[in-house]
Amino acid sequence: MTGRLATPAGSPILEMARRAAEHRAQGRHIVDLTLGEPDFAPPGHVIAAAQEAAGRVLGYSPANGLPELRRAVRHVVERDRGLEYADAQVAVGCGAKQVIFNAFFATLRPGDEVIVPAPYWASYPAMIRLCGGLPVVADCPAASGFRLTPQALRAAITERTRWVVLNAPGNPSGATYSHDELAALAEVLRRHPAVTVLSDEIYAHIRYDDREYVSLAQAAPDLRERILLVDGVSKAYAMTGWRIGWGLGPSDLVRAITAVQTQNCTQTAAVSQLAAVAALEGPRAILAERRAIYHRRRDAALAILRQSPHLDTVAPDGAFYLFPRLTAGDDLAVAEVLLVAGCATVPGRAFGAPGHLRLSFATDITTLEAGCRTVVGVLDKAAT
Repeated sequence: MTGRLATPAGSPILEMARRAAEHRAQGRHIVDLTLGEPDFAPPGHVIAAAQEAAGRVLGYSPANGLPELRRAVRHVVERDRGLEYADAQVAVGCGAKQVIFNAFFATLRPGDEVIVPAPYWASYPAMIRLCGGLPVVADCPAASGFRLTPQALRAAITERTRWVVLNAPGNPSGATYSHDELAALAEVLRRHPAVTVLSDEIYAHIRYDDREYVSLAQAAPDLRERILLVDGVSKAYAMTGWRIGWGLGPSDLVRAITAVQTQNCTQTAAVSQLAAVAALEGPRAILAERRAIYHRRRDAALAILRQSPHLDTVAPDGAFYLFPRLTAGDDLAVAEVLLVAGCATVPGRAFGAPGHLRLSFATDITTLEAGCRTVVGVLDKAAT
């Protein structure tokens, strides 16, 4: 095969999930801690809105989303982050992932560089390569809180840098940034006016401390015209399969993203868009309720994993992943052994961090605890 997909770039996360499913199909009991997919149903009022919408004649919507969804998105970001955007600064896509891909596709030229802090969501480098760019990995170890530092950013930026990716809370690390940490990164970015920032905030509503969430656009308002803020309903509202995400940023970038959207899928499903409106405009108590459940799961899993001297596990600030470091051993080999033992995880090298494992706690606490006990038991046995 020739062209962009001469070397197909699949998701290592989905690959491990597929293998876990194959083992289950063979009759084996497998605890699957691979996918970042909430195990909750969407809120009841969201389902009701979708059912009502399905009975209407909807037709095509604008490529950048229904006006009522764009309006709801603008209201939510103003309410939650104090940021005001015009209608022309909103792009709606088939999930946050497509908005990110469309942004890269619309702006990257062959050889353009994108700085990706590691550990990173496994899809960032693959999408960058598919769009003709070069991912430049900036290592952000546990010693730095898995956060991009100004020093690491300065070292990674070149005259070919087109984008910098910021994902907070991060997948897989769960790391967040304080106002001062973002302000320090902004000082570096001000010296490089050609660089745009992708601020992926899809996990912003899933956090485990009382600090107010801070976006780079809040910490550095003078950089607003160089920031694409990306969010969606997949994680907070348990609507992964509904495929609704959005980007807020400068109108020229939004026009470019929308132009790509027009040609690759026309629009995202109108029923899903109206369901997303209901999610954003409906009761917010469910966000706190589910965040509390995730918090309990996180702490229960930490209590088990920290019993093992063979793991160094940092408590994540947000999202729903644990990313323990193996004190010895190869992460890919360990993940294989764990799968045979009945627990599916994702090796850290999929996220640019060899020597780690990612465990999703977007599953019920009984299953989660069983999986964590398997991890600890296998590592303890291997060490004896």
